[in-house]
Amino acid sequence: MSDTRRRVKVYTLNEDRQWDDRGTGHVSSTFVERLKGISLLVRAESDGSLLLESKISSNTAYQKQQDTLIVWSEAENYDLALSFQEKAGCDEIWEKICQVQGKDPALEITQDPIDESEEERFEEMPETSHLVELPPCELARLEEIADLVTSVLSSPIRREKLALALMSEGYMKKLLQLFQVCEDLDNREGLHHLYEIVRGVLFLNKAALFEVMFSDDCIMDVVGCLEYDPALVQPKRHREFLTKTAKFKEVIPITDSELRQKIHQTYRVQYIQDIILPTPSVFEENFLSTLTSFIFFNKVEIVSMLQQEDEKFLTEVFAQLTDEATEDGKRRELVNFFKEFCAFSQTLQPQNRDAFFKTLANLGILSALEIVMGMDDLLVRAAATDIFSYLVEFSPSMVREFVMQEPQQTDDDVLLINVVIKQMICDSDPELGGAVQLMGLLRTLIDPENMLAPTNKTEKTEFLSFFYKYCMQVLTAPLLANTVEDKHSKDLQEGSTKINPVCPDNFQTAQLLALILELLTFCVEHHTYHIKTYIMNKDLLRRVLVLMNSKHTFLALCALRFMRRIIGQKDEYYNRYIIKGNLFEPVINTLLDNGTRYNLLNSAIIELFEFIKVEDIKSLIAHIIDNYYKALESIQYVQTFKGLKGLYEQEKDRQTQRLNSRYRRETRTLDEDEEMWFNEDEDDDEGEAIEKSRPEEEFPESYGKYIEAKKVKESEDKENFPKRTPTGSFKFTFSHSTGAANGTNGANGKPAASTTASPNGSPVKSAASPATPVVKTGMVGLVDYPDDEDEEEEDEEQSPRKRPRLGS
Repeated sequence: MSDTRRRVKVYTLNEDRQWDDRGTGHVSSTFVERLKGISLLVRAESDGSLLLESKISSNTAYQKQQDTLIVWSEAENYDLALSFQEKAGCDEIWEKICQVQGKDPALEITQDPIDESEEERFEEMPETSHLVELPPCELARLEEIADLVTSVLSSPIRREKLALALMSEGYMKKLLQLFQVCEDLDNREGLHHLYEIVRGVLFLNKAALFEVMFSDDCIMDVVGCLEYDPALVQPKRHREFLTKTAKFKEVIPITDSELRQKIHQTYRVQYIQDIILPTPSVFEENFLSTLTSFIFFNKVEIVSMLQQEDEKFLTEVFAQLTDEATEDGKRRELVNFFKEFCAFSQTLQPQNRDAFFKTLANLGILSALEIVMGMDDLLVRAAATDIFSYLVEFSPSMVREFVMQEPQQTDDDVLLINVVIKQMICDSDPELGGAVQLMGLLRTLIDPENMLAPTNKTEKTEFLSFFYKYCMQVLTAPLLANTVEDKHSKDLQEGSTKINPVCPDNFQTAQLLALILELLTFCVEHHTYHIKTYIMNKDLLRRVLVLMNSKHTFLALCALRFMRRIIGQKDEYYNRYIIKGNLFEPVINTLLDNGTRYNLLNSAIIELFEFIKVEDIKSLIAHIIDNYYKALESIQYVQTFKGLKGLYEQEKDRQTQRLNSRYRRETRTLDEDEEMWFNEDEDDDEGEAIEKSRPEEEFPESYGKYIEAKKVKESEDKENFPKRTPTGSFKFTFSHSTGAANGTNGANGKPAASTTASPNGSPVKSAASPATPVVKTGMVGLVDYPDDEDEEEEDEEQSPRKRPRLGS
């Protein structure tokens, strides 16, 4: 079915002009009925799935590069590349493409996809016959050569023909020899022409020319030509930098000469692209795509050669890195080598990159980082941080697994994560650049979203327990140290949250605390149980709110954001903690101190209360109105606090209505059925409860003695039931006890029995226990006793305190 099958890697060019590896498979060219034409098919070698299906279109421009690459564009901004393992396979597929398009396989580009002008249609002649005719390579003709090179850049076909002409008869090498002559003669005009020529040749975007220009014999002359930019008064000294300033350091001797040559070449070509060549304009950005690809595939080859062909190399590097006898200077070079090595590894395809980092992990890279990140050398610590970021980005689970397997030392500071946290805290950079990077890495490590690997379902629980046990106190230490409670001020204002305002005035310290608060805010949102326990145990929110006094507004906003995230959880445990600690006080003080300034701090505080209002968090609304409304009622430019007061009043009205409905129900039942209640037969099925009521019905005057006999029980129950007022009506009183609020008996926690009306209007008495209080309810409500008025007066005096709070 297929003509050939060759092993290839499929690449696509992403938006950042970098090549992404799409997989490895085998390519074939065959007729596809659905596409109605000969197509390139690539099936994955792992599972046979289809990686690529691309029809060979007669209008598509295919380009052959470096003998083993075929590159083309299928749509706007969608570039594809096939990288062949063998040159023979590339040649065979290239011939098939040229056969379909009717082109000569000797060419390295098949089409001009851009310009359909008459000039280029005229040039659509046998491609080998009319090459661009180059002037003789002489000093006097340099201007003519420069004009020719510049003129062809707008036409892909003419660029192709010029490239073929330049590669014939060693023309490029002759030009570079003229450079040496011009420099010896100090011929500035000739050197300026050579700059234009070499720059134009690079923009031809031809891999075959790059192979010549970037060879060991020619590359320094190419760099020399690019020093003489006509726009500069004095030439740059790039060659001096490459030969004298930039030093190639072999931390471990590299014996493979080809590998050494490839490393040198890649560094110099990268230097040309990044430093020497000007930033390409929008119209020139595609001219150097082949140069980018050249560097990319060089890096892939270097990493592969280091990892595979020299197996003992990495082992020896790690042995020296972890050896205590290694000098600091040597260790610094080893760390920098690994930093560059990890950076190069990003060019590997995913499966090879996975193998690469697993190899580093097995060799002990994380153990080595623990040692290196504790060194005093700032450059070494920075390089180690970069390596750590590569590892965390690759596999957070791998780092977490290593951390949890570390032997539990008596000193928690030796743990890798604590070393990272301490480096973040001790960052000497005034802008805290390293601390910001490390904070991002910590957040990745503690993010439950990347702890969902099905192979280890307990990872989240185990790691978070580990982190909060061994690491959280290290992270919060600077925060707690800068928010020390002032006991004297607490004595002066009992119940206040006033704390000694030792808020950091130092900008760097304030920035650090802001980073820590950002991480803690992340924890509140993602670590529901662990962070809640930590906040409660450490009274952390109270300490954080000290920072509302900071002169740095960004730090006060961070503290406010922390509280806002806590309230946003809508968790009653948090709400009770805030109410008990009176923790709205520093927030409201800040709002009042801010005055009439309409700034971000004002808006953020208003939004906090607006959220409470919109979500109707009853317990917090009651607390705010009961304690702070007098201070807040003057704020009229928003309706937030007026709305909170309205919700508070509505809830009070609802509770009042519920109480009144209960009162009406019980009163009606007693009025209608009073006679029937007292005339019930002694043998009624109510059992012991009725037996206890009969002496009270028949001998009311003996009830005082009955009260004395049941004094303890009566004192517990009588407050919960209606009493007669002087006007003959009834009223309710409430107990302060939690049991009363929850509808339970204060003594034993059992539900209190109640009297309700049945559908036919008769009382239905529950008999939850032999000592049911239903009968006593009736007796208290129906018999007038001398001491009722005294009890009523006491109830009236205590009623404001006995009013149940919302949400209780």
